[in-house]
Amino acid sequence: MKSLKAQGHLFASSDAQMEVLNKSDHEPFDSKLKDVGLYPFKPTGIDIFQVNLGKMCNQTCKHCHVDAGPDRKEIMTRKTMQQCLDILAVHDIPKVDLTGGAPEMNPNFRWFVEEAAALGKHIMDRCNLTIITANKKYNDLPQFFAKHRVEVISSLPHYTSLRTDSQRGDGVFDRSVKAIRMLNEIGYGIEGTGLELNLVYNPTGAILPGSQETLEADYKRELKRRFGIEFNNLYVITNMPISRFLDYLLVSNNYENYMQKLVEAFNPNAAGKVMCRNTLSIGWDGYIYDCDFNQMLDIKVKSTAQHLSDFDFEGLNSREIEVNQHCYGCTAGPGSSCGGQTS
Repeated sequence: MKSLKAQGHLFASSDAQMEVLNKSDHEPFDSKLKDVGLYPFKPTGIDIFQVNLGKMCNQTCKHCHVDAGPDRKEIMTRKTMQQCLDILAVHDIPKVDLTGGAPEMNPNFRWFVEEAAALGKHIMDRCNLTIITANKKYNDLPQFFAKHRVEVISSLPHYTSLRTDSQRGDGVFDRSVKAIRMLNEIGYGIEGTGLELNLVYNPTGAILPGSQETLEADYKRELKRRFGIEFNNLYVITNMPISRFLDYLLVSNNYENYMQKLVEAFNPNAAGKVMCRNTLSIGWDGYIYDCDFNQMLDIKVKSTAQHLSDFDFEGLNSREIEVNQHCYGCTAGPGSSCGGQTS
């Protein structure tokens, strides 16, 4: 499957996606925030520096909000990565969250991890698992991760091959299990080692996810019983109505129904804990966003510091967070963030 961009698809344009989102008759998200006393929406601090190292990926998943794939050539340069490191060196931002695409496909990935680790940062890597087995040059990633105490966060839509492969591609489940075994062998996901392996669940259809606690128990029991593999935590994430998932919703005539579910499930407690309040999202080209989803919709931060070259910690820490209709996805039910459910 080609990316939307390679297909010349309408939704390769963020403007086209925004047009669909803003046609809705549902209450504007900022009005909903006003109703519950959360507007203007402001940060609670900057604890996480999330960096998109590029849109290149060895997979082309049906739900991908990044529209990543092998045909995407956008990649963060070493110069831009150095700008990130220069900022991290002088500001107390404890966590660095690396994402993509497959962040490991950036040729400077290992150098960046080493430099960030040397600054004493806690590093998280959004690894799709199959990259570990995709090529011999990636086979030693588990050892590299362990050396630098990298927290590995990996998507596994289900503990069965059918539901995982239907979302992420044929053979992905088996390769993912193999990669988890490689990680388990050196201590990842094993209690007491300090090497964290956290899996991510998101629904395969136009439904809201169930309880994180229940799903985690199911995953741990079934993955251990069926394959003898282990992990630390399961993060449950709601599918955002953007990019490829937005296309799926429209093609399957599920868009209005799905948006209605999100709006009706709005949770003020979850809204107060969404990731944009303690995270900055950095694009592959150095532009700054409130979150990964705003990044993919090209909604830059509401600040004069919209690029790393103009970075202003205090200004960004006091900015007003940009919101739109897709934000209902993060505030529905128990909430949704890169770290799972929020309430």
